[in-house]
Amino acid sequence: MSKFSELGLAEPLLRALEAENYAEPTPIQAKTIPLILSGRDVLGIAQTGTGKTAAFGLPLLQTLAKDRVKLEPKCVRALILSPTRELAIQIGESLKIYGRHTGLRQAVILGGVNQFSQVNALKGGVDILVATPGRLLDLASQKHVRLDKVAMLVVDEADRMLDMGFIRDVRRIVGALPKKRQSLLFSATMPNDVAHLAAEMLHDPVRVDVAPPTVTADRIVQKLYHVAMQDKRRMLVNLLADPALARVIVFTRTKHGANRVVEHLEKAGIAADAIHGNKSQNARVRAMENFRAGRSRLLVATDIAARGIDVDGITHVINFELPNDPESYVHRIGRTARAGAEGIAISLVSPDELGFLKDIERLVKRKIEAIGDAPAQQQAKRPDGKQPLPMRDYAKKRKFRHRRHRGGNGDKRAAA
Repeated sequence: MSKFSELGLAEPLLRALEAENYAEPTPIQAKTIPLILSGRDVLGIAQTGTGKTAAFGLPLLQTLAKDRVKLEPKCVRALILSPTRELAIQIGESLKIYGRHTGLRQAVILGGVNQFSQVNALKGGVDILVATPGRLLDLASQKHVRLDKVAMLVVDEADRMLDMGFIRDVRRIVGALPKKRQSLLFSATMPNDVAHLAAEMLHDPVRVDVAPPTVTADRIVQKLYHVAMQDKRRMLVNLLADPALARVIVFTRTKHGANRVVEHLEKAGIAADAIHGNKSQNARVRAMENFRAGRSRLLVATDIAARGIDVDGITHVINFELPNDPESYVHRIGRTARAGAEGIAISLVSPDELGFLKDIERLVKRKIEAIGDAPAQQQAKRPDGKQPLPMRDYAKKRKFRHRRHRGGNGDKRAAA
C-alpha cells in the first residue's frame, strides 16, 4: 500500500494528514493501521523515528470516533503510556493534529509539574489520555482518574520503560484495566522482560517487525575527530562557528556534563539549552519549543531526555562524549536525516573512548571516517598513574564506574 487512503482511514483523518502533507505511510504504518482497525492486538518492533505515533494514533482516533459514548467523570477510553515527559507531550501534540476534525477529548498528564490543571482536564472524562506511569499511578491513587473503562491501551517504547525502571509500574497499571480491551505494545528492542510484559498484556497479538535492514541510515554521514578530553570544548566551539550547522543536538553522557557544555558555550557567546532529567518541566518544554520552532539552533541533551525528540530539519548530531552503549549511538544519530533529508553525525573521541568506538563500529558494521590523524598513543594511563591499561579494558572500567555512580534506577527515574 502506498497511500493513507488505501489503509481504511476515515475522511476526517485523511483531511488532517493532507493538511500536513503526509501522503505515503511508513512501513510500520502501512502494516499496523489495518490490523488495529480490525481490532487485533499488535506487538510492534520498530526504531524511534519510523512513524509509530501515527501507526497507533490514527486507528485509535478512528475507532474512538466511530464508537462514540458519553464520557463519564474521570474515566478514560484509551490510554497511552509513555516513558518520558517529552515523548508524552509529543504524542499529545501529534494526536491533536491527526484528530483535529474528530471532536475527541484528550489530555496529557506527566510528572514534574503541578497536577491542578491535569486534574481539571480529567474531571469530565477524556477519550484519550497520554500519561507517564508515575503520575498516572499518583492521580489514580488520589481517585482523580478511573481506569475501569479503558477499551484501548498503548504502551510505547517498552524497552525504554524497562531501562528507566518503569516495568513494575506498567504492570500495576495494566492490572487495573478491564480484561476485555485492545492492547498495543511498541518497542525498538525485545529484551526478556519486555517479551514477558507483552505476553502478559497482549491477547493473540500480530507481531509487526519493521526493523531497518541496516543499523544506521545511509543518508547519515558519520565522521569523527580524535581529540583529547580537555580539548573537546574548544573543538565544539570551533565546529559551531560553521553556519552550516544550522540545527544541532549535542549529546553528553551525563546531566552534569550537559550543564558544563552549555556553560562553556555561553561563555563563548553561543546560546544553548540543556535538556535532561534535572531540569524543571517548564524549562524542558520551553527548550524544546524554542528548538522545534527554530528560535534556538542548539540543544544539549542526555540519551534518556532526547529519546522522544522527533524534530525535522536537524542538520547535525554531535557526540561530545561517546555513549558506553553502542545502541545509544544509533538512537542519537537517528535524530538527524529524517523525512528524507540528509544529516551529519560528528563524534569527538578521546583516547579513553576508543573501546566504545570499536563497539559502535562493530554494531554499525562500518569504519567511521576519522578527520585528521589518530592519536599516536593508543593507550591511556590509569587514574592512579600506574601501568597503562589496554584501551578496551580502560573503557570497560569507565563504563562500570559510570553504572555504579548512577546508583541503579533512581537517576533514570528523574528523567521521566
